[in-house]
Amino acid sequence: MQSQFIAAINQLCDEKNIPKDQILETIQAALRAAYRKDYGNKEQNIEVEIDENREMTTVYLVKEIVKKVTNAETEISLKEAQRYMKNAKVGGQVKIDVTPLEYGRIAAQSAKQVIIQKIQEAERDIMYSNFKDRENELINALVQRVEYGSVHVNLDNKLTTILPQEHQMPRERYYSGQRIKLYLDKVIKTSRGPQLIISRSHPSLVLKLLELEIPEIKSALVEVKAIAREPGVRSKIAVSSNDPKIDPIGACVGQKGVRVRNIMDELNGERIDVIQWSKDAEEYIRTALAPAKVAAIDMNKETKRAKIYVNPDQRPLAIGKNGQNVRLASKLTGYELDIMDIGEMTGAAAAQAEAKKVELIRDLTALSPELIAKLEAANLTIVEQLHGLSVADLTGLEGITEEEALLIADEVKKAE
Repeated sequence: MQSQFIAAINQLCDEKNIPKDQILETIQAALRAAYRKDYGNKEQNIEVEIDENREMTTVYLVKEIVKKVTNAETEISLKEAQRYMKNAKVGGQVKIDVTPLEYGRIAAQSAKQVIIQKIQEAERDIMYSNFKDRENELINALVQRVEYGSVHVNLDNKLTTILPQEHQMPRERYYSGQRIKLYLDKVIKTSRGPQLIISRSHPSLVLKLLELEIPEIKSALVEVKAIAREPGVRSKIAVSSNDPKIDPIGACVGQKGVRVRNIMDELNGERIDVIQWSKDAEEYIRTALAPAKVAAIDMNKETKRAKIYVNPDQRPLAIGKNGQNVRLASKLTGYELDIMDIGEMTGAAAAQAEAKKVELIRDLTALSPELIAKLEAANLTIVEQLHGLSVADLTGLEGITEEEALLIADEVKKAE
């Protein structure tokens, strides 16, 4: 065996990231097959040894030493065996050097395709193992080309695969040389190599981007309870804090919205709404339907269905463009939500809405805790107390700015 051959093996191992032992085993198997085809038969027990130091290949015919030979292809008598090995004993084995003179050239020619096939199989196995361990993770990709709607991407400079149209984000444009992040959903082993199910539209892509961008989520101080997504358009994310000192929404949004903006940029401008998760199903539904203000809820926890009553001016907000807001809220909460006009209320729902007409100021969710504290400091704790107060009256209260006064007046009007 020529030194170039060993050098080629070493180079192959480095380029393909395949263990050298595995390559040598593959070559030995191919050489055994080549010998049986050209010089022997399938019954023979053939061994091939590759001496890297001497750069030689030796072919051995291995036979069992027996008292009486019944199969000359696999067995040998003791007397015959002692010609090759002086200390041969019955029950042992003897290796007979059967390397043909022209074996180097003929074997290389015969084994070429087998070697290529075996190396490809070994490469596929290595690739499968590498990516199987990365299921449900974020993966970097480089777009190579776009053909008939399918996007050919290179993953970590190791594997080229296809991002099919059904896993792409609607209205997102891909181009050669573009770097994107993908969610690796599943790795399937096939005869052609590992098949990777990758996605830009999976809800877990948003989760993995949140973990990447927000340390509090990565460290489990803030927990993502649910994600509802319409890829490329809008996502609603419900979060809660495992640390009372941490505001989960503030942690996700970041200073001046920089954290959530980075995620939106990666998702081609997809809008991200972060809301506070709640154990109380009714409160959770109210929050999920933001920015719409809900007047009353008539819910059935057994059927997981709820009628949502809103004022006429809030109905478009509750439903959203093409039903998007209510659809996402429904996915997020797990309830089927029916948006109803407040005039259609009866029974318990009507009583609930009536009770809401006289509510505490602290129940006005649009007001910050600091602003509520300023009002309570002025002994204003009930919404009814604010009726009739003008913006000028409110700015006369200690610490309240004109902007805050306008917000208070607007919220009081909505609560009427």
